[in-house]
Amino acid sequence: MSAREQEPSSDKKLEQNKQEKPLSFIGMVVTTGFAGGILWSLISYICYMFSFTEIEPNIILEPWAAGDWKDSWLGIVISILAYGLISIGAALVYYAALRKLTSMWVGAGYGIALMLVVFLVLNPLFPSMKGLTDTDYNTLITAACIYILYGVFIGYSISYEENELRHQHEKEDVASH
Repeated sequence: MSAREQEPSSDKKLEQNKQEKPLSFIGMVVTTGFAGGILWSLISYICYMFSFTEIEPNIILEPWAAGDWKDSWLGIVISILAYGLISIGAALVYYAALRKLTSMWVGAGYGIALMLVVFLVLNPLFPSMKGLTDTDYNTLITAACIYILYGVFIGYSISYEENELRHQHEKEDVASH
């Protein structure tokens, strides 16, 4: 057997001939949650830098971290990563409860619900954060916009993927009959 005849069987082992396995749906939800947390916390930090909001992004470290380091660049980076990790949980909650709903308004409502949870339920964890009624309008409007956009980002990403998978399974079912 010549070397040329052996090539086709060895081609299957080459890296460029291997197909990547698609990310599982839960993997996509986790990735979307983490990316959404990072993206929208960065945007929130920019809003804080331009004085659209009085809520510092590193407020998340307040109950657990002592020292001035949390006000430095390291505190900001750790805060943004923490928002990404917490956002994974929020994305999994959306996946479990609302993934089959395809309206953009469901995501917007989810964002508002998250904002109310932070401002009303989790408020005692963050002593420097004012209550909902004591917060100025610029901060409330900015926070509402960010939470709504975050909810739409998470909701639309997850619902779109759910809808695509449902259509793919329907096509496979029709093709098999």
